[in-house]
Amino acid sequence: MSEDDNRSPPSDSVTNSDLSSNKTQTCTSGCGSSSGSSSIPEYQAPYPDQVLENVLENVLCFLTSRRDRNAASLVCRSWYRVEALTRSELFIGNCYAVSPQRATARFARIRSLTLKGKPRFADFNLMPPRWGAHFAPWVSSMAKAYPWLEKVHLKRMTVTDDDLALLAESFLGFKELVLVCCDGFGTSGLAVVASRCRQLRVLDLIESEVSDDEVDWISCFPESEMCLESLIFDCVECPINFSALERLVARSPSLKKIRLNRHVSIGQLYRLMVRAPQLTHLGTGSFRPSEDVAQGEQEPDFVSAFAACKSLVCLSGFRDILPDYLPAIYPVCAILTSLNLSYANVTAEQIKPIISNCYKLQIFWVLDSICDEGLQAVAATCKELRELRVFPIDAREDSEGPVSEVGLQAISEGCRKLQSILYFCQRMTNAAVIAMSKNCPDLVVFRLCIMGRHRPDHVTGEPMDEGFGAIVMNCKKLTRLAVSGLLTDRAFNYIGKYGKTVRTLSVAFAGDSDMGLKYVLEGCPRLQKLEIRDSPFGDAALLSGLHHYYNMRFLWMSSCKLTQGGCQQVARALPHLVLEVINQEIDEDMDSNVDTLYMYRSLEGPRDDAPKFVSIL
Repeated sequence: MSEDDNRSPPSDSVTNSDLSSNKTQTCTSGCGSSSGSSSIPEYQAPYPDQVLENVLENVLCFLTSRRDRNAASLVCRSWYRVEALTRSELFIGNCYAVSPQRATARFARIRSLTLKGKPRFADFNLMPPRWGAHFAPWVSSMAKAYPWLEKVHLKRMTVTDDDLALLAESFLGFKELVLVCCDGFGTSGLAVVASRCRQLRVLDLIESEVSDDEVDWISCFPESEMCLESLIFDCVECPINFSALERLVARSPSLKKIRLNRHVSIGQLYRLMVRAPQLTHLGTGSFRPSEDVAQGEQEPDFVSAFAACKSLVCLSGFRDILPDYLPAIYPVCAILTSLNLSYANVTAEQIKPIISNCYKLQIFWVLDSICDEGLQAVAATCKELRELRVFPIDAREDSEGPVSEVGLQAISEGCRKLQSILYFCQRMTNAAVIAMSKNCPDLVVFRLCIMGRHRPDHVTGEPMDEGFGAIVMNCKKLTRLAVSGLLTDRAFNYIGKYGKTVRTLSVAFAGDSDMGLKYVLEGCPRLQKLEIRDSPFGDAALLSGLHHYYNMRFLWMSSCKLTQGGCQQVARALPHLVLEVINQEIDEDMDSNVDTLYMYRSLEGPRDDAPKFVSIL
């Protein structure tokens, strides 16, 4: 499926206004309040009305929404200029949609940058390695333009150790680095960040690939008292210096979040918890018998350690777990609002004693090993649940999945406040999906992944059209939808007719003809992100969206029925879009099939770092 299924709980991109006329904005971001800092050059009004300038600055500083700020910048030239000068947080949903030079030229007072690179399908190995999304040009430009930069959040970017070194050297007040699904760096780069960013508050490495350079990066943090608030490194596969980590935790009184990798034993976890009872978010590391306990020696009192963590609201990890140790977490179940067991192979019987006390739980991620029975237990207790993700323990198409429409219907009946669901299963019915649409009308995200190709309602044998139709009809707040199973054009007609709020649509192994995609492109005015794989849509379907593509962030189509000629027609009709054709074998024949089309908006035109397997039309 074309889903963002990272097991770590995860913003939007260049908007329509960013691509309009000659006074085009370069990108969009979140809140933009200017903060008084002596290091920031004082703003000199580019127009004589000082009173109006002051009013605008004070008004725009209260706008915290990216979309509100984009709208404000289009009022007139004065608002456009002042909005840029009062913005402190910058969000760019596609690193190739704008150049770093253009971004830094327009926005002069940025303190926080969020930057996304590769499209989501990179998470499923559907994008060849070395495709791009390099952080190097961005950090180089920011080093000159933003000496007061404090925060960098990157997602699916290629980041090198040299990039991290330049970042650490350039921003003396740097406080926050978050790398989600990034690659290209190792423990050497982390060591530089740890040693030189002396005001670091957040270092979060989430689902990233970190190479082992045999460098003890944990020991590189300053020996003085730290202001560290969050340290996440559960994706780091190499061992760490636990003694150094223990000392770091001891001298970090503000530490609230820590997620440990599998090399931290449960005995070591105990020692950290005793030193940091103030934790609100904990990732457990290894959760099995401790190797550092001598034979015959009594194990630490894990139950008391968890009981002492009175502020703990989020619990995750359990990558290496012995279920016999799960009772240790019973004391905190009643105060948890988030529980992530998406790496823990636990059964219904093992989950019941935990869930039966999780009355406040709002976010729950779990493997389908808990079966329908476990989901029924969740439905009976977790009345405040807002988000549920059920991942497959066995993703083979021919396996007999342990969860089905029974679990989904139970959740819909018991968790009426549900807003977001990701549900992997092998079998489903229209009746269960219709029940969810009626019982959970506040759904914003509905992602149903029926594994296997073209699977119908397993009771009636009918297509899943009516179920997904009910979701778009009854869930008026829906912004993200993923469809799967046996679907005809009728389902896509429903989506086009009723999915007026849908912004992200993911399609896999579904559809009858080009009409299906045409219904969507002509009927969903807010559609921003469209991801399609292994579906029968061809050139006619692609060309039906010419009127809408400038309003979208991107379109991804892989293993469909597109040709070089059809893609060329779109490229000629929409010269301000970038069309990347990703083929394993290059073929200039206009009738030849296209393996993958990735199409996105850009103010810069084609990028200059495309590898050989990417043809830009």
